[in-house]
Amino acid sequence: MIILRDDKRIARLRAIGRYTSLFGMLALIGGFILVTLSWFGEDKLPITLDQVLLYQLVLLTVGWLFSQIGLFLANRYVREPRADEVLDKSVGKFARNGRLYHYLLPAPHVLLTQNGIVVFNAKFQRGQISVDGDKWTQKGIGLSRFFAQEALGNPTKEVENMVSAVAAYINKNAPSVAEVPIAPMIVFTSKNMEELELDGSNIPAVHHSKLKGFLRKQKGKLPPLSAADYEAIRQAFDKKAAHLLDAEGNPLVVVQEA
Repeated sequence: MIILRDDKRIARLRAIGRYTSLFGMLALIGGFILVTLSWFGEDKLPITLDQVLLYQLVLLTVGWLFSQIGLFLANRYVREPRADEVLDKSVGKFARNGRLYHYLLPAPHVLLTQNGIVVFNAKFQRGQISVDGDKWTQKGIGLSRFFAQEALGNPTKEVENMVSAVAAYINKNAPSVAEVPIAPMIVFTSKNMEELELDGSNIPAVHHSKLKGFLRKQKGKLPPLSAADYEAIRQAFDKKAAHLLDAEGNPLVVVQEA
């Protein structure tokens, strides 16, 4: 399998995540310092109490916003293993002749094979996660949702939007392709799968350890792409990875072939 990954983007966003987290923490510390200063009384402060309260509010607000941005980026680009690395291992032996695109297309993780396209919505969140149709519930994480991880959100709506974005990209960049099967999948990359209850999902949702087996079962359920459609889609996808490919569409650096 050929894996194409925007390593420069990952490195850039990893650095931004670390700096925004640090700035957010410093701003929060500054805000809490002003809280303690306000206890001494206005007569002992170089500025008025109203100014202290204003600066405190600004620092705490800015600190919280930057810490949330840092948390968002850290969970995707700093946390090890990253979602793309987990998918590499889980998908590799299934799609020996496929092409897996990370952070290059309108969806973060897209697999192209002769049997169609799979768009993955990778979720790292922990806790007791269950789903009924498209209604998701996450329990058992307490205050860590504010300081260690994001809330789960709605993985179903997210992956549906990803599929729509990929379909629009194909329509624009490969107009000769009349119709292409795009399969959405929700994949949980956390280590603990005992707390996942995913059977009720409208869209296939699995723990990454079961992904390869699930894909094999689904392989024959979609009509294969014609050679012309596959080539048109490959060329459209490879436009976004041109800096990673030679003139024949082969990767300049082989990340992994499984």
